[in-house]
Amino acid sequence: MKNLAFLLLFSVPLLHCQDYSLGPDSQPQPNVPKGVVTKYVLPPGKYYPGVPHNYSVYVPAQYNAAKPAPFMIYLDGSGALGNQQRAPVVFDNLIAKGELPPLIGIFIDPGVLPALSDEAQSRYERIFEYDNISGRYAHFLDEELLPEIGKKLNLSKNPDDHAIAGVSTGAVGAFVAAWNRPDMFHRVLSFIGTFVSLKGADTLAATVRRTEPKPLRVFLQAGKNDHIAPEQPFGVFYGGSWPMNNRVMYEALQFAGYDVKFELGEEGHNMKQGAAIMPDALRWLWRDYPKPIVVHEPAAITTKGWEPRGQVYSVVSAAKPWEQVGGEYKSVASPAADREGNVYFADPVANRIYRGDKVWRENTGGATAPRVGADGRVYASQPARKRIVSWGPGGDEKTVAEGVTANAMAMTAKGAIYFTDTAAKTVGVIMPGGRARLVYNGGEMVKPTALSLSPDQAMLIVGDGQLRFSWSFQIAADGGLINGEPFYRVDMQEVNPASNVAGVTVDDIGQAYFATGLGIQYCEQNGRCAGIVSKPERLGALGEITLTGNWLYAAQGNKLFRRAVKTKGVAAWAPVKAPKPPL
Repeated sequence: MKNLAFLLLFSVPLLHCQDYSLGPDSQPQPNVPKGVVTKYVLPPGKYYPGVPHNYSVYVPAQYNAAKPAPFMIYLDGSGALGNQQRAPVVFDNLIAKGELPPLIGIFIDPGVLPALSDEAQSRYERIFEYDNISGRYAHFLDEELLPEIGKKLNLSKNPDDHAIAGVSTGAVGAFVAAWNRPDMFHRVLSFIGTFVSLKGADTLAATVRRTEPKPLRVFLQAGKNDHIAPEQPFGVFYGGSWPMNNRVMYEALQFAGYDVKFELGEEGHNMKQGAAIMPDALRWLWRDYPKPIVVHEPAAITTKGWEPRGQVYSVVSAAKPWEQVGGEYKSVASPAADREGNVYFADPVANRIYRGDKVWRENTGGATAPRVGADGRVYASQPARKRIVSWGPGGDEKTVAEGVTANAMAMTAKGAIYFTDTAAKTVGVIMPGGRARLVYNGGEMVKPTALSLSPDQAMLIVGDGQLRFSWSFQIAADGGLINGEPFYRVDMQEVNPASNVAGVTVDDIGQAYFATGLGIQYCEQNGRCAGIVSKPERLGALGEITLTGNWLYAAQGNKLFRRAVKTKGVAAWAPVKAPKPPL
């Protein structure tokens, strides 16, 4: 037992004895063309006001100004340029051997806000810039740094030509930049990444598992002894375990089907291993260039034991992306389908309702929220006139209710109409042949924006566009709402205090789909958010959504999109009882 205790106590530090010497690709070689490194200062901009940034640019000897050049950004750039990592030397050697394209190296340091006097301390920006899991740093690169460099060099606009690298907190910054802007970066190099609980990076692995994959290739390196001590094998820092969380990130990326590689070495929080393996990491990251990096469904989908429950690819397919329906309109609101599968949507700005890409009705009085009832009529709200109307197949118009402001509507098979008044924070109902009455005025919902019935129409789902919780109510025999709970929990954007739920729909197994700021989040029938389907376009807020047959329709900006799905929508006139939910 004494010998075992000795081994357990001293096995961790002894692991540091492994040699991580720099190989020939990290040494200057004769007859290899040498690139040129030039230093610059980027003046303060809008994303980090008052903060200048030092950066250097490596231009390979093979650079051709007539051809757009790929590039790679290194955060904590001075460290990558230093004698330990020797990134320019590695670039020279690998480019000369044809193992890297002739790429531009961009080495940027974190900013420092200068103090206003000798008696004051400067503000050091590194943690704010790199540990921030919002898109701020990526926007800074896209809108401030790269345009400045683009004045001097011909930089490629193709994200397959762009890589980003970082060390420690800088590794988080690199990954988050690519995660938030896959239209900018497709290649990520992470050394001893700080994917722990400091400023939110510990949440990334869970987000990766739930989110529809992006076209990223990721190389991760970590050390078994990073922030680990013999007496504290669980970690010495309040943020968590560096090696464990890197493995969790790797497993999350594997689970989601990413092209990812993980090298777990014996070192601590240093760049000994990272510098030694950098040439091989770069070869792996840029292999098969210029072949594009694309999204693949996880190989495990075809293997025994794969658990489809809740996974993004149980709902959508990588090979079947969003497609636009029709052209651009003045506005797009509330897609809804009839029995024949025709999809209607409103253009309230143009006073029109469309069926497919054809105008179905003009002069609609700013109608919005169209819904097709079990009687085949198209119902819609006219907020400016404070009424709900319907149109028959022949175009005859009827007033259904007056004195009603309806921002969203849902209809039952028996003809009841539920509606939200977002400004008043209320939910109302119009029973067949009856007047509108309030069924929710509880005040706990901040911004009721969207409605859907459960597949069996026993429950009403109400989306809250402000809070992260949306509600489930049981529908009483008289149409009232009872036993309400903040049942569904969606993920929030890092820098937005609102969920921005704008639409909700359901499938026939009881999953609820919420159009949010992050994308279309779907929750299992039990209320857990299981996955996030990407928005049709990166820019622009989502509007209402609907599932009809095996198609998911989504309004975004002034366009309508649809996507084939593996689940099935539920029509208002054909309620179904969903299976018992997973618990």
